[in-house]
Amino acid sequence: FAHRQTDELIKMWAEVDRRWMAVTTPIQVGHPLEYYEDHYRKAVALEWDLRIVNPRLQEGSHTRKNIKLFAYEMAQKFGKAAEHTMAKNLLQVDRTQLYIGQPMLYYAAEFNGLFSAQVVPNDEQVSTELGKKIFAYADFVLQSKIAKPIMKLSVEVMTEAFVRTQRTLAKEQPELWHKIYDISTIGHEYGHILWIDNDTETAMNATGQFKNIEEFKATTGGLMAFFRHEEEALKHHIVDDLVSRAVGLMAWREVGEVLPYYCEGLIHLEILFGSGIIAYDRQITIDYSKYDAMKDAYIAAYEALARHYLDKADANDYLSRYAKKENGIFLPVTAEVRAFVEHYYARYQEIGQQTVTLS
Repeated sequence: FAHRQTDELIKMWAEVDRRWMAVTTPIQVGHPLEYYEDHYRKAVALEWDLRIVNPRLQEGSHTRKNIKLFAYEMAQKFGKAAEHTMAKNLLQVDRTQLYIGQPMLYYAAEFNGLFSAQVVPNDEQVSTELGKKIFAYADFVLQSKIAKPIMKLSVEVMTEAFVRTQRTLAKEQPELWHKIYDISTIGHEYGHILWIDNDTETAMNATGQFKNIEEFKATTGGLMAFFRHEEEALKHHIVDDLVSRAVGLMAWREVGEVLPYYCEGLIHLEILFGSGIIAYDRQITIDYSKYDAMKDAYIAAYEALARHYLDKADANDYLSRYAKKENGIFLPVTAEVRAFVEHYYARYQEIGQQTVTLS
């Protein structure tokens, strides 16, 4: 921080990353600069913490293996250049250190992002050499989920039965909940690693939209890994988790710092409505018989996205298939999906802070 030669800072910080990657103990120091604080200058707040691993949860994650299998097979369909890129990505996956645990101590300037799962560092040169670290806080997230009040908007849109089922799952079936978390959240973090070269973000970000498709790529990467190794008993739960995530993200449309997640939600909703697995008539209904149609739609969307990354095409070209910006706000391209998104956000503004108690 005392160094004055600004053109040397990236190289010097890469050395900090290398030293940090060498720490492999069960007690981990958080990456010193992680959470974005300033949307305009992309500045970061100092948010340092200590994390401790839960050995039982560490051993229960199978996502790394499933990610590798599906990604390797898909790359083979795309040809030699794709195989070359994926070989480097899978080496990173192999080198990636997974830490599932609990926060111990933390200092944060503004507590932005504490504690969400993350994959770091962002320096692709360091990651090529040493892989990455994935941090996930499954127990912390589960307890937070159980402790949170029930929101009136969730009951109104998702139905009381759906909300009650989700809470019962969290309270009474924690082992099943952890399996879903492994697929969706840890799968998301591994999904960030795929289809990336050193210059991918720079090449794809000419219109500034790279981050607005990258979060969808990450979540759907975890989903592809599940499709590669499906468990029948988990199918409905994965659908429920996906629908709940996509709908909930619609509340974030005017929060610039989390715009990539809102855009991710828009893409999910276009696919979910388009496949027929969900519909909306005052409440969301889920037709689980359309699971295979949903699966096919996601595979097609993800394969197109992977090709987009391999071609290093502008991210906006992909995003615009699903969402267009109007008056500064991204909205779905399909009328049915747009009607739902607009209605949901209007209700969020009206009752988004109200809670209810289920009898």
